[in-house]
Amino acid sequence: MGEPLAIPPFGQADLSNCELEQIHLAQSIQPHGALIMMRESDGVVVMASANAATFLGVPGPVLGRRVADLAPTLAEAIAPHLAEPLDTIPHAIRCRFGGASWDVLIHRPPGEGLVIELERAGAAMPLASQIEKALQGILGSPSLRTLCDEAARIYKAITGYDRVMIYRFDELGHGQVFSEQREPELESYLGNRYPASDIPQIARRLYERNRVRVLVDVAYTPVPLEPRLSPISGADLDMSLCGLRSMSPIHIQYLKNMGVGATLVASLMVGGKLWGLVACHHYVPRSVSFEVRAVCELLAEAVATRVAALESFVQAQAELSVRRLEQRMIEAIAREGDWRMALFDQSQALLTPVNATGAALLYDGQILTTGEVPGTPDLRAIGAWLDSRPRLPLYATSALGAEKPDFARLAAVASGILATPVSPSPSEYLIWFRPERVRTVTWGGDPLKPVEVGATPKDLSPRRSFAKWHQLVEGTSDAWTSADLTAARLISDTVTDVVLQFRAVSFLIAQHQLDTVRSQVRVSDQPAVIADASGHILLCNAAFNRLLPLSHGELATIDDLVPLFVDAAEVRRRMVDLARDHRTWRGEVQLAAGQDDPRQLLVRADPVFSSPGKVLGFVLLFMDLSERKAAESARSRFQENVVDRNALFSARLEPKADHIYRTLLSPVVENAQLAALEITDGLDTTRMAEMLGSVQASVYRTAEVLAHLAAHAARAEEVDAAPAPRAVGGGSVEPRRGSGGPGDSPGPAPGRGPRRPN
Repeated sequence: MGEPLAIPPFGQADLSNCELEQIHLAQSIQPHGALIMMRESDGVVVMASANAATFLGVPGPVLGRRVADLAPTLAEAIAPHLAEPLDTIPHAIRCRFGGASWDVLIHRPPGEGLVIELERAGAAMPLASQIEKALQGILGSPSLRTLCDEAARIYKAITGYDRVMIYRFDELGHGQVFSEQREPELESYLGNRYPASDIPQIARRLYERNRVRVLVDVAYTPVPLEPRLSPISGADLDMSLCGLRSMSPIHIQYLKNMGVGATLVASLMVGGKLWGLVACHHYVPRSVSFEVRAVCELLAEAVATRVAALESFVQAQAELSVRRLEQRMIEAIAREGDWRMALFDQSQALLTPVNATGAALLYDGQILTTGEVPGTPDLRAIGAWLDSRPRLPLYATSALGAEKPDFARLAAVASGILATPVSPSPSEYLIWFRPERVRTVTWGGDPLKPVEVGATPKDLSPRRSFAKWHQLVEGTSDAWTSADLTAARLISDTVTDVVLQFRAVSFLIAQHQLDTVRSQVRVSDQPAVIADASGHILLCNAAFNRLLPLSHGELATIDDLVPLFVDAAEVRRRMVDLARDHRTWRGEVQLAAGQDDPRQLLVRADPVFSSPGKVLGFVLLFMDLSERKAAESARSRFQENVVDRNALFSARLEPKADHIYRTLLSPVVENAQLAALEITDGLDTTRMAEMLGSVQASVYRTAEVLAHLAAHAARAEEVDAAPAPRAVGGGSVEPRRGSGGPGDSPGPAPGRGPRRPN
């Protein structure tokens, strides 16, 4: 076994080990700003960028000097915020010193002092009108495509970059340009795909922490931090939250290969995961103010929340179809004594929820199909192959031929399969099919050749050519999406439930099959009780017994079930209705036996008739509602917490800032509440609490960013109303191409000047 790869210092990685490059430990910054770190016990600067003295307009080095002596106004502006956590979102402060207005961002890395970043203040934005209009556009988007197109348009209008792309990740981590807005003379990247290797995992983790990142000039010269190691921790400074942090040299080369001069990237987090990016490219250097960056972060949270709502709406529509399918199967059992034809009498009802072109049911040695499917021998072979694999609740592949070469010949109808067992018995599956879709995928460069070697072995570059590279994809179907899998899981649960009920009925009707059917019911994961016509219990399966304490007495009749539940009187009344009047019972009950916290169950109890008026017995099925109740609790907490959070930051704001905050937070909360409704309309309770938590976290983060932005905007009005600043000793800090830091003249006006070829 080979030696493990060493972790390369920042800037010393190559393409063989860039996944390990510690890009958050850059120890250098971009030259359009300056950074100092202050020891909080005495206010002394213990670490600083090499250009800090120039930015502060002071002679000599800044290390070892108190911030209060270097810039008294700066120290005064920072002081009120030192008691805040400052570990998740940097706090922005507008202040004035050295004859100029500055945007100051402060945060506290783990185990370090206070990091202070300085940038020249940008022009004030019309926050209320611009953000409110943008939020309403996001909230009103009826589909994912419309939303992403609207988001790209909004970002281009606000940031002024030449190109804005909404970049979406697939299940394998590959990215695709899903929407795009660009200057007319630029080549379109819409639809281009980029391999997962273009964005290392360590970079993706940083995208989750630091939601907006800016590169002002791709040709910048990094400004080092002095000293190299933090005097407080003795280690490299964690620069994860630093807005000025230097970019990876490999990433810089990647952008140069594309002809890009400046970038802004905002993260789209959905369900706690990185769903995509808003990638803004400019073809000459471009600097953006703190306000623009904060607005970009706020809008990214709103877009992500709307994505969660739209994806949940699609799921809810699929669930509605599944519930209709379930009702038809139950009616078919009562009417015809069989459920299978109801599953297949309307082919689209089974195919549409999972976007399949064919489906097959392997059950009791028989096969029923709809749509385009392989022949019967091949279906049996697929069932046997599934039996040979580890048993999963759901198995999905879009390349069956790659998984099992013997099935490659079935590509025309079965390149993709989605299979779920419908019972514990072998070779009993519901399987959906998708055909091969031969297609040309357009990549931004050859995805199979991420490394280019130049004139010497050291001359390595990440994919020098970004000319469109076309790949013919064969032997695969369209990938099964998370929405497809959720719909399939719902159908599987319904069919499995109906199969168990049907076999329980068969147990009562066909006593000669007792041993076989009893084993099926016994091993089912669905809690079940079967009783004869007089109410004597014939079988309580293991799943039902697991709900009960070990000390419970023997259950002889269905009357013995009554004391197990909290509302015994109501349960007794229902049992009488079932046994005497043969009334079906659907409802919720609380299981009290042996439970500190009563467990909520859904009960479905049915009489089984052999002929009109003649009852053979009763089947009682139970479903644990713990997950659903947890989801409902999460929904209640969400509503309470979102409402409560409205006033949390407001209480800390001055009246003018409070007005801005409340005005802009209203559409944010509206967007979140709409998303919560869409999420909770669905029945995929396993993810409901997680998704609601993600939306709630997004509201919290947005509210905090908005509070910072509102306070900053109100403070900026006061600072900018002061007398005009005199020139700063260090000169302009606006970069131009090849800028080495302050003192260089500004670059071309945004959106103008020569462009590099794409």
